[in-house]
Amino acid sequence: MAHIEVLSKEVSELIAAGEVIDRPSSVIKELLENAIDADANVITVEIQNGGRTYLRVTDNGKGIYPDDISKAFLRHATSKIASKEDLSHITTLGFRGEALASISAVAKVDVLTKPRDQMFGTHYIIEGSEEKLNEQSGCPDGTTFVVRDIFYNVPARLKFLKKDTSEGNFVADLVTKLALSHPEVSVKFIRDNRPELITAGDGKLFSSINSVFGRQFAASLIPVDSTWNGIRVSGYTVRPLWAKPNRKFQNFFVNGRYVRAKTCSGALEEAYRNNIMVGKFPACVLNIEASPEIVDVNVHPTKIEVRFSDDKMIYEAVYFAVKDALLKADKPVEMNLDANKRHFTDKELYDLPQKPQGEQLKFAVKEQPITVDVKPDKSVSETVPVVKQPFPQRTVPPVSEKPVKQANPAGEDLFLKSLNESIEDMIPPPPPPPPEYVSEKDSSGDVQTASQEIEEQIGDFKYISNASFERRSEIVEDSVKEPVKPVVIGELFKTYIVAQAGDEMLLFDKHASHERYIFEQIKDQPNKLETQMLLEPIYVLLSYDEFDALSANVEKVNSLGFCIEPDVAPNVAVKGLPVILGDENPTDIVTQLAKNFIDCKHNPQLEIFDELYHSIACKAAIKANDDSDILELQALVNNVYGNDDIRYCPHGRPVMIKLKKKDIEKQFRRIV
Repeated sequence: MAHIEVLSKEVSELIAAGEVIDRPSSVIKELLENAIDADANVITVEIQNGGRTYLRVTDNGKGIYPDDISKAFLRHATSKIASKEDLSHITTLGFRGEALASISAVAKVDVLTKPRDQMFGTHYIIEGSEEKLNEQSGCPDGTTFVVRDIFYNVPARLKFLKKDTSEGNFVADLVTKLALSHPEVSVKFIRDNRPELITAGDGKLFSSINSVFGRQFAASLIPVDSTWNGIRVSGYTVRPLWAKPNRKFQNFFVNGRYVRAKTCSGALEEAYRNNIMVGKFPACVLNIEASPEIVDVNVHPTKIEVRFSDDKMIYEAVYFAVKDALLKADKPVEMNLDANKRHFTDKELYDLPQKPQGEQLKFAVKEQPITVDVKPDKSVSETVPVVKQPFPQRTVPPVSEKPVKQANPAGEDLFLKSLNESIEDMIPPPPPPPPEYVSEKDSSGDVQTASQEIEEQIGDFKYISNASFERRSEIVEDSVKEPVKPVVIGELFKTYIVAQAGDEMLLFDKHASHERYIFEQIKDQPNKLETQMLLEPIYVLLSYDEFDALSANVEKVNSLGFCIEPDVAPNVAVKGLPVILGDENPTDIVTQLAKNFIDCKHNPQLEIFDELYHSIACKAAIKANDDSDILELQALVNNVYGNDDIRYCPHGRPVMIKLKKKDIEKQFRRIV
C-alpha cells in the first residue's frame, strides 16, 4: 500500500469545488441563492457563451461589508448558521459556506458590493482562490458578481462542458426555477446581449408562470391550496387533458427551495391516476411549506435533494391537495366557438340573385333596439314595421330582381315587403312562451303575458328586436334556482349522445362514459374480489424494506383478495391470490404490492388491477355504432352527469364536453 500524504490546499480546494461547481449553471445557482438570502427583490442575470467565459449576477440586496468581503471567500465561512442547533431549522437557501470559495477556486471573480447604510462600496477581485484586489469604490446598493473563464485552471473539467447553447439552456432552466420559487423577486435574464426573461416580481405565482412558460401553459392550470397535518401545499397543477409527454414540467419547491423529490412526484402522479392519457405526465408548480425540523436540506452538496423525516406525511399532503384541486376546479371541457371569425360571406348567407343594373340596396341589422310604428291592420304588407331612423351602412346582395329606388317611399315599402317574404322561410317558428312569466303590471288584475306584450310591440319580427332577448334572459335568471337535469335529445353518428341542460348543449361519448361508469363500479368493490386458494404456499423472497412494508399492511393486502402471511424474514408465504389475476406471476405481484406500500401510495391496489379493470370495463361497455335506445342513453347520462369521479375514461379521454347557448347564437348572429 502506498504512503498516505496530505493533499495541498490547491488540490483539496479544486476537489471540494468540483462537488459544488460542475458547470456555469452551478455558479448561477449559488449566486442567485445568496442574492435572495440578502433580501434582494430585483436580480439581473447575464451570460455570454453559455456562461463559460462571462456571467454576471446583480442584485439590490444587503451587500457585504468591507471587513467581511475577504472572509466571504474562505471555505465554511457563512452568516447563516452559527451552531449545530441551527442545522435543525434552516430557513435560508444557502448555509454551507462553500459557494463563493468553490467559485473562486475555478474561475476569475470580480465583485462590487455596498451595504445600504454605507457611503462607499468595495471592489474585490479573486482568481484561483488568490486575492488580487481589495479597494474602496463607488457603486450602487447591493452586490454585483462577474465571473469569467470558469475552469480556466482545470482543463480536465473544462473539456467536459457541453456546447455553449446547451450550457446556456442549463442556466436558463435554473433561472426559471428560481423565478417560480420566489415570485416576489423580479428576475431578468439576458443571454448574449438579448433579454430572454423578465418577471414582474409582484408576488403572484401565476404572473411568474405566465412569464416563464407562456400564456397557453398558464391557462391550462388549476389552483391548488390545501393544508394537511400542518403541511401546506399551494400553487398550480395542469388539467389532465393538457398533460405533458415527460416529467420536465414538474416543479416542486420545499420552503422556497427547488428540489427533486420522488415522493412528491409519485404523489402527484397518483392523484392523476386513471384520469390522464397513457404516456402522459402531469405538470405542476407546487410549493410545499413544512416545518424546517422535518426537512433535511443538508444531504446533497448542491442542496438539490432533500430528505423528509416522514415521507408518508409529505406524500399524503401532496396527494390530497392535488386530488382536491382536480375535483374542485377541473370542470368538463367547454367548446368555445370563435365569435370574431367570419365563417360565411354575405353572399353565402343569403345567396340571392344580383340586380341586372348592378345596383345594390343598403340595409343593416341594428345593434340596439329600434323605434318602430306598427300598422294594426289585416294585410301582411300593412303589418311590416316602418323604420323611423336610417339604417347604418352595410351592403348585401339585393333581395329582388326588380330595381327599387331608395328615394321612393313606395319603393321602400316594396323592399321591406319583399325582404319579409324572403326571410319568412329562413326563420323557424318561435317556441311557445313560458306561461309562468308575467309582465310587471299593477295588481288590479290587468295582467298579460310577456309574449303578448312583445307581440303587440314588434308584430311578426319577434327575433329581430333585441328587446325579446332581454326579456328571455330575465326569465332564465328568475326561474333557474337549482341544477338542471340533462335531457337526452338524440344521438350523433351513433357515437355521441346529445343532451341539453339549461342553456348548455352536452355531448357525451357513450363508450367512454359507460366504460368509466363500469370501471368505477368494479373499483369501488375491491373487498368483493374472490380469492383462489393455492394447493401449496408460494414463498416469495423480498428485500428487508419490502418485507417490513408488507408485514405492516397484511390486513390491507388480504382485503384485496390475497392471502399472504409473513414467514422467516425476508420471505412471505402466498397462500391465495385474487381470481381476477389469472396466471400472473405471484412473485412480481407481491413485490409490486410491497413497493406500493414503500412509496406510501394512498391506494395500495396494484396497477395490474387497474389494467384488468380497464379491460373488463372496455369489453362490457357499449361501443360506438351500437344501436342504443333513448331510455338507455338517458339512464347513462343520469349516472354520468354531475359525478365528479366520471370526467375521463380510464384511458384519459374526456367523457363530456359542453357548448353554451350563447356561443351557438353568436354563430347564427342572433347576438353579437
